[in-house]
Amino acid sequence: MDLRQLRYFTKLAETLNFHRAAEQLNISQPPLTVAIRRLEEELGAPLFARGPRGVRLTSAGAAALQPAREALQRAEMVREAVRLGSSGERGRLAIGFVGSAVSDCLPRVIPYFRERFPQVELVLEEMSTVDIAAGIESRQIDVGLVRLPVMNRAQLEITVIERDVLVVGVPAAHPLARRKTLALADLADQPFVVISPHSVLHTVVYIICQQAGFKPRVAQEANQLLTVLSLVQSGLGVTLVPSRLGRFAPESVRLIPLTDPVATDMGIACSPEAGPLVRNFVATALGASDSEPVSVS
Repeated sequence: MDLRQLRYFTKLAETLNFHRAAEQLNISQPPLTVAIRRLEEELGAPLFARGPRGVRLTSAGAAALQPAREALQRAEMVREAVRLGSSGERGRLAIGFVGSAVSDCLPRVIPYFRERFPQVELVLEEMSTVDIAAGIESRQIDVGLVRLPVMNRAQLEITVIERDVLVVGVPAAHPLARRKTLALADLADQPFVVISPHSVLHTVVYIICQQAGFKPRVAQEANQLLTVLSLVQSGLGVTLVPSRLGRFAPESVRLIPLTDPVATDMGIACSPEAGPLVRNFVATALGASDSEPVSVS
């Protein structure tokens, strides 16, 4: 028994006429007759009673009609699932994201994607950029929103989707808070509140401070940038954070631009061999971006 036989059976059951059923199936009548006879032989019971005025369903045929229709519907569901899966319109997508993505990038990208691909299940996990890169390489996750630069990116395809720069965060009562801009060297003697070492931003802060001629004197570390700002608000030190975090900064924290801006862009990372599901997410993320997408070479 195959789907073709079930399709022939249901069509004949609907028309109760071999000639009309064959026309609607776009076949000649003999193949239909043969297919129904073979189906009956396989099932071990007649499905139709033949007469001079046409055919009618037997009790066995009537009992088989609904299951046959359901089987065809399920087969169509399988066919549609395959189509949606192969085009990236259905499936499960594991997304890693850095904590700073929640301030601006993630709230723009996720609703935009869900609107366009409602049948895709999203599984999101906050991770460091290093862990996202490793997760994509090991196929534990499919795609990631990362803070650039990514130090180990040999197996990644990365595109900038959100331009940003670092700004200095100081308590509003701090003497430096009156300045319109600050140079990194102005912070040489200040205690720093920094993001924890697993973050790319931690490494960037150390590198640019060393380039400015000093090593940051760390007073406190935190796992989240919002916690960093809260600790700055408490007077524990100054910090360097992405400017897009500004709308989440406490009123008693002043964010001041650097005289020489330092980029801290957000990127989207995936495997160069990523399939259509990931490609749809990347394209949607770029469509939701408020920056011109740039590939990272």
